[in-house]
Amino acid sequence: MARSTGRHPVLLAGVCVLALASGWIVISRIHESKSLREETAHNAIPDVEVITPQPGAKTLTLTLPGTIDAWYQAPIYPQASGYVKMWYKDFGAEVKAGDVLAEVNAPGLDAQYQQAKADYDATAAKYNLTVVSAARWHAMAQSQAVSGQSVSVADANKKSGYAEMEAAQHNVDRFEALEKFKTIVAPFDGVVTSRDVNVGDYVSAGGGEHSASGEANQVFVVSDMHRMRLFLSVPEVFSYILKPGMVATVSVPQFPNRTFEAKFLTVAKGYDPNTRTAVTEFTIDNPDHLLWPGTFASVHLTAPAEGGVQRIPTSTLVFEEKGMQVAVVDGTNHVHFRNIEVGRMADTRTDVISGIQPGDRIVRNPPADLLEGQEVRVVVPAKGYEQDDEEIEG
Repeated sequence: MARSTGRHPVLLAGVCVLALASGWIVISRIHESKSLREETAHNAIPDVEVITPQPGAKTLTLTLPGTIDAWYQAPIYPQASGYVKMWYKDFGAEVKAGDVLAEVNAPGLDAQYQQAKADYDATAAKYNLTVVSAARWHAMAQSQAVSGQSVSVADANKKSGYAEMEAAQHNVDRFEALEKFKTIVAPFDGVVTSRDVNVGDYVSAGGGEHSASGEANQVFVVSDMHRMRLFLSVPEVFSYILKPGMVATVSVPQFPNRTFEAKFLTVAKGYDPNTRTAVTEFTIDNPDHLLWPGTFASVHLTAPAEGGVQRIPTSTLVFEEKGMQVAVVDGTNHVHFRNIEVGRMADTRTDVISGIQPGDRIVRNPPADLLEGQEVRVVVPAKGYEQDDEEIEG
């Protein structure tokens, strides 16, 4: 009996130890399960950073490449085929309207002109004969010596002869005009910016036509440079700034320390479907001929920006088939995708014309799996972890 009594405390102690160990395991697993559930619930809500839109810039500045061209520029083609007898104005010569630029020897044209005058003389003689004949037939008709039909034929021959004489006269006039084209003259006051002929060169008549060698027979180019035209292609999103009264600042490579003032003249009012730009024309006064046709220009435009524009980081944009969107977080921290109308886009900043309000909380870098109506947790990134877009842009 004494041995049995001694065993009970040991057995009881073992049972207590086992119970404590089991309880500890059960409690630990319950705690771990709770922690896992809490972590799972926490991870189910994504962390997002939000920004608020900022007002767009008050002024818009834009620099575009442009081309300076003459106010008037005329490529001159010969209208008389022949050989260049002499040219009188070289590159850079200042000319007045009507000044002789060159002369062309055209013996073939001269022969055709003489032939036309001879044809006119022949038809004029025939016409005079029909006039005399008609008068005789009318005189005989008064004495009933001839039929009325014969008189009518005589009158018809007279009219036909007159028409042939008129046609011959017009042919003479045409060759007289062509004879004048043997002398090539300046069409207006300007500067000779191109001379493409030498003495003895053969030129063929035709405005912009091609010779047998395949080259156009352009002989001179005369440019009016008292004022210049500036052409540039303005992107579609900036076309609203193009208005009468607009002034641009122009710089050119040959005068790096000087700028020129260009005044808005007109815009094409249509976009090139390939580049989405509109051809725009400015004018530059050039009384001293400092600027030459074909000059490359850097054009600086400044204009008031469009009102009501909000600016957001480009990283907030969501590209969808239906259009551009942003993810906006409401007061209960739920996400709603909102359609926006985008204006000017840059690497770091985008102007939004409509679709957002100044106080909206917009998700920066929205995750690809973010869903409409999903709950999110708004967090603030550690200082210095993510540099602000404005700092990057500046």
